[in-house]
Amino acid sequence: MTVPIEVCRALPKIALHDHLDGGLRPATIVEEARAVGHRLPTDDPAELADWFFAAADSGSLVRYLETFDHTIAVMQTAARLRRVAREFVEDQAIDGVIYAEARWAPEQHLAGGLSLAQAVEAVRDGLAEGMAECAAAGRPIVARQILTSMRHGAPTTRIAELAVAYRHDSVCGFDIAGAEDGYPPSRFAEAFDYLKRHNFEFTIHAGEAFGLPSIWEAVQLCGASRLGHGVRLVEDIGADGTLGELAGYIRDRRIALEVCPSSNLQTGVCSSIREHPFGLLAELQFRVTVSCDNRLMSRTTLSREFALLSEAFGYDLADLRRFSLNAAKSAFLPFDQRLDLVERINEGFARASVSAP
Repeated sequence: MTVPIEVCRALPKIALHDHLDGGLRPATIVEEARAVGHRLPTDDPAELADWFFAAADSGSLVRYLETFDHTIAVMQTAARLRRVAREFVEDQAIDGVIYAEARWAPEQHLAGGLSLAQAVEAVRDGLAEGMAECAAAGRPIVARQILTSMRHGAPTTRIAELAVAYRHDSVCGFDIAGAEDGYPPSRFAEAFDYLKRHNFEFTIHAGEAFGLPSIWEAVQLCGASRLGHGVRLVEDIGADGTLGELAGYIRDRRIALEVCPSSNLQTGVCSSIREHPFGLLAELQFRVTVSCDNRLMSRTTLSREFALLSEAFGYDLADLRRFSLNAAKSAFLPFDQRLDLVERINEGFARASVSAP
């Protein structure tokens, strides 16, 4: 029995792959753009939401990434970063998310004169404000930040070092983001080596716009414990379900796949949710998790992603619970805190099962 979106909203969920600059409220963009003199395609929030979706819905990752010019433009001061981070937490909690990792690239937010440390601290403060407000409203949520380097830039350890410096101050991980094709993960090998020497968590965007070589580098050369998207791993799976050596290794090692179904449709991974690799990967017991990637550009929520997958593949509450537990086990949190997430998920899904018709 499929699970409707109304039920999905009440379920405890975990967002592992959600870009801070891809989830702004349209009204916030309009207000802040007017304040800084940035020109938008339209000043009407509803029309702007439609524009972001249409511009991102091109089937091209490059075109998809261009939409971020407008969101990043209004995230160049401490106050604006703090507001966006606070609203990130509030919007996630309203959707039933109990743990969220907000990933973003500090290097893209220095035009207003902020230092890297000031930018990170602004997001930290906004996340804290959001968590406090949500707790007071009876919607407790934990939110952390993942710092990313842009993979098309000159390779550096600067952001990796920044992430480690703030590891006990809201930063839980590191990532590289941006266009995959032509910018392999190995370009940042020095940064990943630095993180490993400091026992620090990282994920890597791989297997979305580029195939198996990107995934192999992310896992074998760089040592990622999670893969951003990773859906082109199906290219290493035979028609009869036989796993190639790379796919088998990733499944055996329980390396989490941060799958973002609606976003993948927009970037040309597949043409419908029913054709999405998620179905096969879940069937073969890979550690699949569900995320939104960019809620603004995909005009989506995590509840909607769950409902779309349920409708496409016939998933019931037990299936959605499995995907949520996969995410809890893969969160960039200490073990005891991951256990707390597991407990909250089990309790929430148990309540949903009792109240289900």
